[in-house]
Amino acid sequence: MPTPTKGRRLGGSPAHERMLLANLATSLFTHGRITTTAAKAKRLRPLAERLITKAKYAHLANEEYAKSTPESERKDKYSETGLKTSPGALHNRREITKVIRDKNVVHRLLAEIGPFFIGRDGGYTRIVKTLPRKGDNAKMAIIELVNEKTVTSEAEKARGTKFAKDETPAVVDTEVDAKTDTAETEVPAEVEAEAKVDETDEAAEETSEKKDES
Repeated sequence: MPTPTKGRRLGGSPAHERMLLANLATSLFTHGRITTTAAKAKRLRPLAERLITKAKYAHLANEEYAKSTPESERKDKYSETGLKTSPGALHNRREITKVIRDKNVVHRLLAEIGPFFIGRDGGYTRIVKTLPRKGDNAKMAIIELVNEKTVTSEAEKARGTKFAKDETPAVVDTEVDAKTDTAETEVPAEVEAEAKVDETDEAAEETSEKKDES
């Protein structure tokens, strides 16, 4: 039996390993998340992300084909949608069907999962470690599809602009500034009263000094 090129073989033979990973990928795309051993999750992750990338390329190829080709040339009476599929999308679909044999899962991957990750350059799945399995104490993990958009896309959506420099500067409220200026220039009434008392005391001292001199 040939030795595996990377890591331990999961099944008894290479064909068994391929079918095992294909079944795990089918379950992942069907349910969105699955619980399996940590070793299987680590081996499944690169396969699942490659399939999602192919689904992305198929979606982008269809969009480019629709823009560059007139609708009259894309008509096909034998197609379910009535329109031809781009050669690039057809190639990626065939590459996916080599691994995923369920047509419903392939359709969901091409129509929903692939377009959802258009703005993300990788990192479509997440692995979370859980408690060991009862019985053999095997390390378990949850592998799931990432449902959140990227941080930059969410920030741009919340901001409403593509770049921070496109934002309009905040208008300073002149009324607030005027209030602060007046508050700084105005002298409190207590301070004025103290100043008047000091002036009267100085005047009384001056008059007393003049009387003494006389």
